[in-house]
Amino acid sequence: MDSFRRGDMVFDVQDGGPPDGEPIVLLHGFPQDCTAFDRMAPALHAAGLRTLAPDQRGYSPGARPVGRSHYRMRECVDDVVALLDAAGLDRAHVVGHDWGGAVVWALAAWHPDRVSTLTALSTPHPAAMQHAWLHSDQALRSWYMGFFQLPFVPETVLMARGGAALRRSLRNGGLPPEKVDHYVSRLHEPDCLSGALNWYRALPWSVREPVGRVRVPTLHVWSTGDTFLGRAATEDTARFVDAPYRLEVLEDVPHWIPELAAEQTAELITAHVKTA
Repeated sequence: MDSFRRGDMVFDVQDGGPPDGEPIVLLHGFPQDCTAFDRMAPALHAAGLRTLAPDQRGYSPGARPVGRSHYRMRECVDDVVALLDAAGLDRAHVVGHDWGGAVVWALAAWHPDRVSTLTALSTPHPAAMQHAWLHSDQALRSWYMGFFQLPFVPETVLMARGGAALRRSLRNGGLPPEKVDHYVSRLHEPDCLSGALNWYRALPWSVREPVGRVRVPTLHVWSTGDTFLGRAATEDTARFVDAPYRLEVLEDVPHWIPELAAEQTAELITAHVKTA
């Protein structure tokens, strides 16, 4: 499949690997798209896994609803359920990075019957994240979330002079220049940046929908070079998982695990999927 429909929205999907392989859904974050997993997917395919990597809500040209309430977590989770239904899958392994990680935590908590295993890249459990905002330096690390709540201003600042501010931030964060160019170019598409930022602007709705405890086998991969997500929430996440849980720490890798530690992470995911 190269797309799926939910209501009047159409989502683009990269479908790869053996068609009869165990399915694994790959969910990107901000400001990525499905190509964040381009280096990781071949290793998963070689292990016999079929990958489904959608451009999420706000990123797919046919799925950019206007208004921040359309980006609350419940809607984003239901997009993944619609993907599974469209692919004829009762359940799948799910992997999410950044905002994609937030989606897989919620999906596993709210729809455990649809999730075989969970792998969260970078992202802690949302309850651990909320606790860390109050009891660690996480609020300082997340300062940009408050800025992104503003209407119009973030779009103007980030995209001024061809997206210079966003390009500089992504490069300083360790992303390869070709990925920076690709992501910023995509965000110049009509309504794409506003859709991407609306994930943050929907937080007032999302925090009122507690994710709850997770009861599926879980792998959490975090990197010590992550300037956005700190150790406190990472180490607190285990207490919200009532299932086999494993934390893997990548030394000196920045936040962008799918792009910068693709092969190593693919090995961890494959072992998790095969042994869970």
